[in-house]
Amino acid sequence: MSQDSLHTTARLYLCTDARRDRGDFADFVDAAFAGGVDIIQLRDKSLEAAEELELLEVLHAAAARHGRLWAVNDRADIASLSRAPVFHIGQKDISLGAARGLLGKHTVVGLSTHSPEQVDAAIASSPGRKGLDYFCVGPVWATPTKPGRAAVGLDLVRYAAQAISRAEAEGTGKVEGVVPWFAIGGIDLGNVEQVVDAGARRIVVVRAITDADDPAHAAGALLAALDAADS
Repeated sequence: MSQDSLHTTARLYLCTDARRDRGDFADFVDAAFAGGVDIIQLRDKSLEAAEELELLEVLHAAAARHGRLWAVNDRADIASLSRAPVFHIGQKDISLGAARGLLGKHTVVGLSTHSPEQVDAAIASSPGRKGLDYFCVGPVWATPTKPGRAAVGLDLVRYAAQAISRAEAEGTGKVEGVVPWFAIGGIDLGNVEQVVDAGARRIVVVRAITDADDPAHAAGALLAALDAADS
């Protein structure tokens, strides 16, 4: 999968820590990609830079074997050193302009959004290769991976879907098929249908795959559920 194909095909995005408790990072990311995950982001605040770079080499190799994408979270310096194809930032992290200045126009850059105003700003900043490439909406439900972050609920997912439709109709922003957006936060097999009903077609998950005994099967089941809910 090329970086540009993210815009049209990526539906399942996984965030994982370094899996120190299990010691199976290489096997885990390989299985997740084999199951159909499109993008894997290493997100582990406890890592030192050297250790993160080593794990990113493992992630890069797995992504290359499966023709998938991999992502760095928050740290543009790590993204630059590892030559990550995807870089994700939060609302309080480095600015989009600063990220572009360091990483250039060919890195896919995504942003977390948590309110209607932030969704609107993300859509407005998307046009052109110097702009934003995708955004995430959430957390839809409260999740221990983001302690202290209030859930935004399905209403913000509906708002994002409607905002993209308005931008398309008005010709003022990129349409959904060009600027992907993902719902994130507490999503699993038990509630993915609700997320799709609210207008999302792409999801970010954590525990739905990281806690699974069989990551490949869990990924495949999520993709099947996305297909079924969208049919």
